[in-house]
Amino acid sequence: MKDYKKIICLTAAVCLLGAAAFCGYHIYHHNAQVDEQAEAFEELAEVVENAPDEEEKQTDEPVSEGEDILAKYRELYLQNEDMVGWISIAGTTINYPVMQTKNNPNFYLKRNFEKEYSDLGVPYIQENCDIATSDNLIIYGHHITGGRIFGALEDYKSQSFYEEHKTIQFDTLTEQAEYEIIAVFKTVAYSSQGYRYYDFVDAENEEEFDAFVGKCKELALYDTGVTAEYGDRLITLSTCEYSAQNGRLAVVAKKIN
Repeated sequence: MKDYKKIICLTAAVCLLGAAAFCGYHIYHHNAQVDEQAEAFEELAEVVENAPDEEEKQTDEPVSEGEDILAKYRELYLQNEDMVGWISIAGTTINYPVMQTKNNPNFYLKRNFEKEYSDLGVPYIQENCDIATSDNLIIYGHHITGGRIFGALEDYKSQSFYEEHKTIQFDTLTEQAEYEIIAVFKTVAYSSQGYRYYDFVDAENEEEFDAFVGKCKELALYDTGVTAEYGDRLITLSTCEYSAQNGRLAVVAKKIN
């Protein structure tokens, strides 16, 4: 009987060690992939930073009809025409292309810039947003540890961090623009108790616009002292927030005219 118990204990120990090794391998593999994908984003950023000045841009390579692509984004757009802009926040790791696939929602949730599988994904705009005309562009990004992708937005829970990082740079392919943050708030998705901020894209009228801004200010973690008026252009950065099931963190900003 004692030998039998020893065999059971030994078997259990071996199984536990095997499970631990299996989990350890997958954690290591995941982290290695994340590091590799983060490096790929850095390379994309270098392409933008090292692009020729506007007056030096080449015009012999074709782009889509009607597009007047800024020189800094031309090379990347020619590599992937799903790219619709670039987002960056000074003093953070956020410095990424922004994608949109209107006929294939959430495509870049688990795809990299080359359209291959990626744990990081690429920030992307909600499929029903019109980059040129919508009142509110909703931009999604994963909350990745180490401040990667939109994990850096976690710092906006602190008003002191906001005070040092009040603006967001969001460029389309044809226009560079700066946005001023009006509200940072938490909510939950897929619940009647949460606020469906992602439903607001185009205002039917001034009252609807004001209601959206008012709700964002009501939910805000702190008062920024900044608001928006009907006719302002908004962006809403959205990522996961882990203090609640299906939690979301949203950062809403208005375009500075």
